[in-house]
Amino acid sequence: MKKIEPMTLFGYEKLQAEVKNLKQVRRPQVVKDIEEALGHGDLKENAEYHAAKEQQRLIDGRLADLAELIGSAKIVDPRELEHSIVSFGSTVVLSDMATDEVVTYTIVGGCESNPDIGLISFSSPLAKQLMGKEEGDEVKVTLPNGTKEFEIQEIKYQEIVFECI
Repeated sequence: MKKIEPMTLFGYEKLQAEVKNLKQVRRPQVVKDIEEALGHGDLKENAEYHAAKEQQRLIDGRLADLAELIGSAKIVDPRELEHSIVSFGSTVVLSDMATDEVVTYTIVGGCESNPDIGLISFSSPLAKQLMGKEEGDEVKVTLPNGTKEFEIQEIKYQEIVFECI
């Protein structure tokens, strides 16, 4: 069964831009670096050559990863989804039942996540445990740093801001 990777158009375009940069800018520069390093002679002790070859290997690996991600991408417009329950693109306001701290997260694709600004991947432990829940639900979630209990205060769609301004 083919793996499907949901993401917004923003995430898809971000991946496409990274591929373009790697293919048109970074990889050609590394090829030039390798050619230049070859001119320095003995390859056994040629640190520039080995560093450039390692960069080339890393770029090629990233290109392979991106090809897989793009190949499994399913572009989702969160505006078209129902947000009466937690789903992809939902913004969820949670109240920590132990501390009364209120946190807000928006569920996005893996390549779009940025927890520092409240964007969490649909495949993160928290998002997985919130999916399908409703406002008012109390949710006990198991996270890498322990177990927490939240009450879902609000579920809504709001325009997603992907980068800090």
